Amino acid sequence: MHQQKTQVLVVGGALTGLSAAVFLAHQGIRVTVVERHPDLLLHPRLRGITPRTVEVFRQVGLGPAIRKESFRGEDVGFVPLRANTLADEYEPVEEASHTEFIDPRAFSTSANAGIDQDRLELLLRDRARELGADIRHFTEMTSLDQDADGVTATVRDRASGDEGAIRADYVIAADGSKSRIRAWLGIETDGPGELFHTITAIVDADLSAAVRGRTIGIIYLQKPRPFSAVMPHDAAGSRWLFSTGYDPRHESVADFTAERVAGMVREASGLDGVDVALLPQIPGTDVTVLGFPVGARVARSYRSGRVFLAGDAARSQPPTGGFGGSTGIQDVHNLAWKLAAVLTGWAGPGLLDTYDAERRPYGELAMRQAFARFGDRMAGGAQVELLDYSAVTMGFRYASAAVPGNRETAPIRAVELRAQPGTRAPHRPTADGGSTLDLYGETFVLLAGHDGQGWAGTAKDLGTAMGVAVRAYVLGADIDVEDGEAAHGIGADGAVLVRPDGFVAWRSPSAAPDPAATLAEVLRAVLARRG
Repeated sequence: MHQQKTQVLVVGGALTGLSAAVFLAHQGIRVTVVERHPDLLLHPRLRGITPRTVEVFRQVGLGPAIRKESFRGEDVGFVPLRANTLADEYEPVEEASHTEFIDPRAFSTSANAGIDQDRLELLLRDRARELGADIRHFTEMTSLDQDADGVTATVRDRASGDEGAIRADYVIAADGSKSRIRAWLGIETDGPGELFHTITAIVDADLSAAVRGRTIGIIYLQKPRPFSAVMPHDAAGSRWLFSTGYDPRHESVADFTAERVAGMVREASGLDGVDVALLPQIPGTDVTVLGFPVGARVARSYRSGRVFLAGDAARSQPPTGGFGGSTGIQDVHNLAWKLAAVLTGWAGPGLLDTYDAERRPYGELAMRQAFARFGDRMAGGAQVELLDYSAVTMGFRYASAAVPGNRETAPIRAVELRAQPGTRAPHRPTADGGSTLDLYGETFVLLAGHDGQGWAGTAKDLGTAMGVAVRAYVLGADIDVEDGEAAHGIGADGAVLVRPDGFVAWRSPSAAPDPAATLAEVLRAVLARRG
């Protein structure tokens, strides 16, 4: 059997897998993606990504394209609505944690981007290929074997039936909530489990008489069944995503014929005579209705040897809150720089242990917050305390060996981020119209106060000596940032070390007796290097 080689094999070519390909290829890593479907799904699946997720895509050159493809223009968010039918009066869905709205651009370079998943996946696939990633559709992985030196995957071309093998240093399992790889590895999950089942359809229907010019992002309806939902899939109001729940004990997806679903859309809209046409959702097929289980669970481990779980394979949750897609994207953003560091030799393999240590606790947080919002919107009340949205999406905090000395994990409201170790480094506008966030994404970055030239020089010299890319900037000299020291929790002679993913690894509020020894110890700890 012919065997090909790659550094990282990604199994699953949807949102998480394509994001992994982009982030890895951007770091110069050879990556291959295999996806069993013949092409990308036409189903939008999610609407919108969080400001933090927009930030990480800015790092790989996708910011302008995402803004262009966002629903109804740049930086347009939406408030979930509810009503009896689409034609009736609407009221906003307000979580119990509702607080005064703060424009995300007060603490980020962007607001939420209202881009649908199908459009985002097209951008990701194009960018991944542009960066050199090998993406193979209609290719199914049939077996996986790992040893001390790598992983061998057997793959089958579903069009020809031909089999081959791919040898990789590491594998990312991005194969969804029913992950075969997770099952093969014997990794169990914890959480509430399956909550309900839903069918979805994309329909062409002129529902403007029901909408009457009102702005809709997503609306939950009582007709034809409680907690049905519709979401516009274009700005003209003629293409829609319709979904409703069903009980698989009493009916199946096959029971939802095109005629039946069209009737349900008419009932949901309140327009009895409107024409409704269902569109295929899987390219190359006539499948117009898909069924999905919606659950809440987290894998007990995100890693088994050289195989890493990401996205829905690692954690699944209700769509309420809009955390799911962004969580998977940020899983692989966290993992990509670590894999690149190990594969290029400037980090020890122990760095990869921090992926589970950092992302699994966040997966549990995001799952429980989505579950709480599901209860608040759809099940008669939240089951756990609802946290501030910005704390969940932007203010989470890592505690691992890659954040030496930090044990704090409680989320922080985004407006309170001050470069606390383990948090995402703060956004501060720069005099040239950019942001301090533009400094991050490829290397370690040291920011020193305006009297911290010693820190900056030491960081550059140490990086060279250790073979690690470190960029250093003195606030007020190398980069002009208003209130830069206060925003980063340091004095004039302090310093902050930021990881390639934009998270703070370490902070010294003031000078140290031996900056070289201090920084060397920090870098060795972060990179799991013994010397």
